[in-house]
Amino acid sequence: MKNIKLVIIGGGSAGLAAAKGAYENGVNDILIIERNNELGGILNQCIHSGFGLHKFKVELTGPEYAAKFIDFIKEKKINYLLNTQVISIDAKNKILKFINAQEGIVSVNYCALIYAAGCNERTAGQILIPGERPNGVFTAGLAQRYLNIDGYLVGKNVYILGSGDIGLIMARRMALEGANVIGVSELMPYSNGLNRNIVQCLNDFNIPLRLHNTVVRIHGKNQLEGITICDVDDSLKPIKGKEEFISCDTLLLSVGLYPFNSLLKNSGAKVYLNTKGAFVDQNLETSLDSIYSCGNVLHVHDLVDFVSDESEIAGKNAANRIKYGKKEILTTIYTNNGDNLSYLLPNVIHVDKDLDSVLFSFRVKKPINKGKIRFFDQDKCIYEIVKNYLLPSEMQRILLKNADFLNLKSITVSIEEI
Repeated sequence: MKNIKLVIIGGGSAGLAAAKGAYENGVNDILIIERNNELGGILNQCIHSGFGLHKFKVELTGPEYAAKFIDFIKEKKINYLLNTQVISIDAKNKILKFINAQEGIVSVNYCALIYAAGCNERTAGQILIPGERPNGVFTAGLAQRYLNIDGYLVGKNVYILGSGDIGLIMARRMALEGANVIGVSELMPYSNGLNRNIVQCLNDFNIPLRLHNTVVRIHGKNQLEGITICDVDDSLKPIKGKEEFISCDTLLLSVGLYPFNSLLKNSGAKVYLNTKGAFVDQNLETSLDSIYSCGNVLHVHDLVDFVSDESEIAGKNAANRIKYGKKEILTTIYTNNGDNLSYLLPNVIHVDKDLDSVLFSFRVKKPINKGKIRFFDQDKCIYEIVKNYLLPSEMQRILLKNADFLNLKSITVSIEEI
């Protein structure tokens, strides 16, 4: 059995940043386990620019952004394994098992573990569109990989369901490669992508966006021949008589992401139903002792820069646990997402003698032009701030400082439209 102080599952943006955070805080006995054949994760296929403005104050492509962290890993000689799959985590005894072609099944004893396995795209089977299952139906991310990594254009007459950022970016990418991008349908009355991507990827290329509209049938047995789209009502049900047939050979799905959280869940970690990720405290520690979670496997981020920030914090906290052990918990505060929030992290705050601030992350349920964000301890407002243009597609982060955490009973965050 191998003995390693810190094991990180996932070698994408979160895992790489977590390793950097741990190393810079005094732990260098680190092993990154990555199931793919290279570090970097999804960033390797994101050849468009727009990354790094927050983190590095410069605009980078996905591979350039990943290289900033990969270069650090290699320079500091942090160990990593590629083409390796973790098959189990025994949280009680702090043992995990992985498998690869070179070593077979290997057991590792760890002091702390960071789970940074990323997220997956929802497929046609998961959203249950009626019709056959012909060739020509892809998730937007898979089509992106085929084009940017393998050099294969998946179709010539393309329609996109869902206005998530990957779908919007692929609308532009397919148009630049000469495909006819017919349009984009979005079930909700607002886009789920960043506003800059609406402008740069759709408006600049005259690609129409149909809001409150969805695909209600797929046509074609062996090869996609077309789709039927339809407007929906306020309860998101198709409106009879509003159907329209669209002839196309390709349908790209950008209908949401979900955390790749099954391994952690199977290990006994408590799951937060609103995100499908782990239930965590302010240190990003899960309900399992010395196991942390960060990045898109915890909750889906809109900016990779925020993934890196969060994951470096997870790395720092894991390093401190390894070096100093567990701090004494003086009291426990549970948090609640109130009006107009779809989720709120952290789920719980374990107050120790050194706690002076907590970083909260959340998303709104609907677009809010101007909102008053309030933090309550039961019925008492302990902090409030006004923000403009709150969108479900954009994660909000607020640092609550100098609160009397030791004497708080609970924290509820609500947003009032003003």
